[in-house]
Amino acid sequence: MMRISLLLLICIELFAISLIAVATLDGSCPVSYEDAASSCSQESIVPERREVYDGGRIIDISHRMTSEMPTWGSDEGLGQFLSLPASMKNGSLANNSEMKLPTHTGTHVDAPGHIYDHYFDAGFDVDTLDLGVLNGPALLVDVPRDTNITAEVMKSLHIPKGVKRVLFRTLNTDRKLMYKKGFDTTYVGFMKEGAQWLVDNTDIKLVGIDYLSVAAYDNLISSHLVFLKSREIILVEGLKLDGVKAGLYTVHCLPLRLFGAEGSPIRCILMK
Repeated sequence: MMRISLLLLICIELFAISLIAVATLDGSCPVSYEDAASSCSQESIVPERREVYDGGRIIDISHRMTSEMPTWGSDEGLGQFLSLPASMKNGSLANNSEMKLPTHTGTHVDAPGHIYDHYFDAGFDVDTLDLGVLNGPALLVDVPRDTNITAEVMKSLHIPKGVKRVLFRTLNTDRKLMYKKGFDTTYVGFMKEGAQWLVDNTDIKLVGIDYLSVAAYDNLISSHLVFLKSREIILVEGLKLDGVKAGLYTVHCLPLRLFGAEGSPIRCILMK
């Protein structure tokens, strides 16, 4: 009788251990004997994706990269940009992803070599951009919704001298263009004379906007040429500004250190 009880106890213990092993394989339970009998499911470890952190003090203004996000000139969106050549499910010791995407994808930064070929040849890439410009006090302004950004619009915004970083929220945000897969040529951006007025009459060194280009589609090259000629102004494009109040913040934007690249995806946050 004692032998039967002992065998039964061993069987129960082995069964409990097997429960732990199964739970551990699917990643839904921690590895401990005490947790073997607890209720455990994938729902308990669903990751939280946030836009605001630290009780509202930090606001993420960069768009999440997905296959459905818009990309320049395409109706099909970004498409598949991540692959998993090394997968634990296929016997690899770790998961190792690879990505392939244009450097001007989503929220990104332009370097002078984007438009000026002699700057590109000279090495004015994203690794040469001034982090002092990309980080510091910033003003978020609302642009009149019925126009591109012209010289008249710039005058009407009354941006004080001394302000070095301005994020321009436009009709692009209201239309949620960065959430639509197809590229839209009717987005709002700077006209050449608006860009020139900014250069001539303000101290702005960081220009941020809420679609894939700071320049209106019909003034695409001419506006970029104005902004990037001096190599002093940095362009940040594709910002996520919905739900953020206009006003003063501290902005932090950090591009990847891509040697030789004229653009880079960038993570931008605002801090109150």
